[in-house]
Amino acid sequence: MSVTHSSSIDSLLKIMARLRDPAGGCPWDLEQDFHSIAPYTLEEAYEVVDTIESGRPDELCAELGDLLFQVVFHAQLASEADWFDFEEVVQGICDKMTCRHPHVFADAVIDDAAAQTRAWERHKQQERGEQQSVLAGVPVALPALTRANKLQGRAARVGFDWPDVEGVQAKVVEELAELRHEIDTQAGPKALAEEAGDLLFAAVNLVRHAGIDPEQALRQGNRKFERRFREVEAMCAADGVVLSTADIDTLERYWQLAKERERSKGGG
Repeated sequence: MSVTHSSSIDSLLKIMARLRDPAGGCPWDLEQDFHSIAPYTLEEAYEVVDTIESGRPDELCAELGDLLFQVVFHAQLASEADWFDFEEVVQGICDKMTCRHPHVFADAVIDDAAAQTRAWERHKQQERGEQQSVLAGVPVALPALTRANKLQGRAARVGFDWPDVEGVQAKVVEELAELRHEIDTQAGPKALAEEAGDLLFAAVNLVRHAGIDPEQALRQGNRKFERRFREVEAMCAADGVVLSTADIDTLERYWQLAKERERSKGGG
């Protein structure tokens, strides 16, 4: 498919430069810097994921455009600071992809996807430097579940992992007991938060051992809760029940009914 000049990368770069032009650019865009734009970059990335997970391919093109604009915005800021420009961003990722796929662009042989994953990680470790921690480069800004999963995966590649799922399950039970002890003894918020963090970290480890992405699993759990809760709201409204004043037994009855209705429709 041909690309018209009006929708080319060159045109987008010119638009971005015009927005940042001190002589007649956009006041809002001119006020921005890397730190102020970063939250929008995360938001646009999540909107891309949300569009994919929600099955809205008709909206995906526009969302990818919004995300691309964020890349162009950061590149423009870097160019103004004389750090690098968009062309260097593109060249850098081209070089990286070529280097990390020697089985495609050179003579290396990779047997399967799992072998490629291991080779990919070896390349990344070499780029980071052999003296750096195997945990180096896991972004702090990642969602906590995703970061826990990546930290555990990195440690597992050098043998720091439970040999089987039984050990992980026992650890979850242990951490749950420790959190319950802190609650029963009315520990302070700091101790409770620490034990809660340990429990969540152990739960991520258990999910990882089951071969499930914890972030995706929780996102799915969130969607399921939202669906069922909205159904509870609708049933309460239909029956003239005020949700905020209903007792827990009533709410539980509606919740179970919502679950039954969902299952009858083929839901989880």
